[in-house]
Amino acid sequence: MSDSRETLTAFVVGHPIHHSRSPMIHTHWLHGFGIAGEYRAIDVAPEQFETFFADLRTSKKFRGGNVTIPHKEVACKLADRPDELAQELGAANTLWVTDGLVHATNTDGYGFVANLDQRAPGWAKADKAVILGAGGASRAVIQAVRDRKIGEIHVVNRTVERARELADRFGSRVHAHEMGALREVMSGAGLFINTTSLGMDGQESIAIDFTGMQNDAIVTDIVYVPLKTSMLKEAERQGKTTVDGLGMLLNQAVPGFEKWFGKRPAVDEQLRQLVISDMDKHQ
Repeated sequence: MSDSRETLTAFVVGHPIHHSRSPMIHTHWLHGFGIAGEYRAIDVAPEQFETFFADLRTSKKFRGGNVTIPHKEVACKLADRPDELAQELGAANTLWVTDGLVHATNTDGYGFVANLDQRAPGWAKADKAVILGAGGASRAVIQAVRDRKIGEIHVVNRTVERARELADRFGSRVHAHEMGALREVMSGAGLFINTTSLGMDGQESIAIDFTGMQNDAIVTDIVYVPLKTSMLKEAERQGKTTVDGLGMLLNQAVPGFEKWFGKRPAVDEQLRQLVISDMDKHQ
């Protein structure tokens, strides 16, 4: 293999990593553009991640890559040039190497809003959003929704202290609530977002009354296995527009591919169906 081909290599690193569909997504785009590149899944345990990161600076083997659980926060700390998005979140999911320096950003929020822009245009006209969950996944969602100028953002979580931490982090438009306040804060909301693992892989969900939301409200879930979660099914039964979480996964991959391979790919129905077919095989 020539050196030029080696420079056209990127990765996704995590632990475990066997479940990742990122190689499928990036390989699809590489073939589509006719680029002689490669995108690899690499399993790196937490105690080995700092060594992996140091090698990234010096080996010239990779142009960059994606970072997933459990390395996102450490990647942000180790990066030489984390951008403002990554610094505010305290987590990075996309890296690229320039002149021996590792740059970092976080594209999860971009992926989230790009999915809504594609599948529910006009969603950002909502004056009030309700976000269920205050875990790591909620940070990028809160940041992205705030940056699209939603007036009120209400974070509801079983442990209200965690929700308060996010309200303090992301500013005065973000408000923290315990679960008991869910029905009240949903009144008049135009957007509901589930950032918890409720409903993932058949896990139990919770009963939510969406009828107090605006008539044209949108309900979305960052979970994409199953594609239509029990929460989305219930929202549909109550007459709400729903958006599944698969597009977040697909769209968050776009900026990294452009950084590493020099072409901006499209998230289209062909790619979506490719991933859905793979999901169906592994049910």
